[in-house]
Amino acid sequence: MTGTKGTVVAVNGNMVSVNFDGAVSMNEVGYVKVGDKELKSEVIRIRGDVCQLQVFEMTRGIAVGDPVEFTGDMLAVEVGPGLLGQVFDGLQNPLPKLAEEAGYFLERGVYLDPLPKDTKWEFTPAAKEGDTVERGDTLGTVPEGSFTHRIMVPFNMYGTYTVVSVKPAGSYTIADTIAEVKDEKGNTIPLTMSFRWPVKRPVDCYEERLKPKDPMVTRVRLIDTFFPVARGGTYCIPGPFGAGKTVLQQITSRHADVDIVIFAACGERAGEVVETLKEFPELLDPRTGRSLMERTVIICNTSSMPVAAREASVYTAVTLAEYYRQMGLNVLLLADSTSRWAQAMREMSGRLEEIPGEEAFPAYLESTIASFYERAGLVRLKDGNFGSVTIGGTVSPAGGNFEEPVTQATLKVVGAFHGLSRERSDARKYPAIHPLDSWSKYKGIIDGEKVSYAHSFMFRGSEVEQMMKVVGEEGTSLEDYIIYLKGDFLDAVYFQQNSFDAVDSSVSPERQKNLFAKMLRILGSKFDFKDKNEARSWFNRLRQKFLDYNGSEWKSERFEVLEKEVTSAVDEKAQGLDKTAEKLLA
Repeated sequence: MTGTKGTVVAVNGNMVSVNFDGAVSMNEVGYVKVGDKELKSEVIRIRGDVCQLQVFEMTRGIAVGDPVEFTGDMLAVEVGPGLLGQVFDGLQNPLPKLAEEAGYFLERGVYLDPLPKDTKWEFTPAAKEGDTVERGDTLGTVPEGSFTHRIMVPFNMYGTYTVVSVKPAGSYTIADTIAEVKDEKGNTIPLTMSFRWPVKRPVDCYEERLKPKDPMVTRVRLIDTFFPVARGGTYCIPGPFGAGKTVLQQITSRHADVDIVIFAACGERAGEVVETLKEFPELLDPRTGRSLMERTVIICNTSSMPVAAREASVYTAVTLAEYYRQMGLNVLLLADSTSRWAQAMREMSGRLEEIPGEEAFPAYLESTIASFYERAGLVRLKDGNFGSVTIGGTVSPAGGNFEEPVTQATLKVVGAFHGLSRERSDARKYPAIHPLDSWSKYKGIIDGEKVSYAHSFMFRGSEVEQMMKVVGEEGTSLEDYIIYLKGDFLDAVYFQQNSFDAVDSSVSPERQKNLFAKMLRILGSKFDFKDKNEARSWFNRLRQKFLDYNGSEWKSERFEVLEKEVTSAVDEKAQGLDKTAEKLLA
């Protein structure tokens, strides 16, 4: 504690006004004392000798005159070995351990160490006596699951340091001193395997920030081909309730080409959080065949918790992601759902009596959301390795209205937009990403010119479908009707996947390219059908063949047989290619 003390002068929900005597800074942590409990809080505004704190616990029982003690420290997380496989709340309390100590009805004012202090790690030194080191440099390594966890010079140690001593290889806890360094003034500083870092300060120990360019393969065809996400980029998944946001996130976390997955349930409903906690430990990691939790961290925060905890969970998650990026790993951060974080900001802004923006959200909503997504990125580290943080946030707009402020603020800063459609989810289409509304600024696994050509059939087919709703099928020309059938065929065979099928739920880039080449040929082919009935019947039969083909094991005997069947079926009916398709397939 710094010695700065204060007294509660007003309480408004989970916001407490405190009269203080001494120095207090923004985002400083303070503890409000209620009986024998100390409730953790954060300074969010200072006006003269009165400051407002947002309390991370229920404020029941706080009264005017209650004492407050300030710590002098920012809201921070502890980083080090032992994070993977953990389930934390927004303040980085390990929830399973908290449940053991406090029971399932969690008590207020109980804060536990996030990392186990008694676990021993096999430390291997990397630095030696006499070396000059800076923040972020590696002192040694320990194995953490299937990864090599780097023990780094704490990020808050600015300047250069000389290594005085490093412990030899052996077993140590995170509380043991593993090295000593001397600063420029000659002071000796002991270092352990863990340290703390403020959650609202981006980690910036890297050498250079680079533009994301390589796609992050998700093994979902619609995303990888048409609306790709770059490794180190950002994307959002807005959609109405029940449209499949959580399912899509779980499939992505399981199959995405990343090292670490951090799942931030920042204000999700309790039922969905329970489902996540039950399913994640049972999901098998396709890479290792072991539990997916071994390379996952879950930050769990339900909508029934105080609103301040939602904000804390978002920043805790992104700080942990940046920490692992600093080791040269690729991290995927999934935030579900940022709408409830924004609602918490609106609630707190109202209590601060700030001038509201659109729909009563704070005027700084856009800049706050932007500052969160800006912490994603691809970086080059000092040792020449690369690390990345990819952020995917879901948005839950009321009624599925994408024009509401949170969705619009998010769309301004992300690189890809995967808009989920109620109409498509009700039709049991997975993923329910709308192929006409969604977009991406990134480069995918397939040439952009080919993708644009294929995408054009969806737009043209949709126009014909709208026309048919007015004039009927009989009022449509055969040529237009074939375009409609081609667009519908692309949707059914390429856009949709069977998430329950072991083969079709996860499609390798090689297989996507193979299937897309066949799609391109069908879309660009000229067909000579006698009438619409023949055209419809032929495309329906071909669609069923392709669905069987999609469900067959890659390069298996059945796969080879079905591939010949679909190829010969197209060869029999196609009457050559249009000029664009000829050029693209040349």
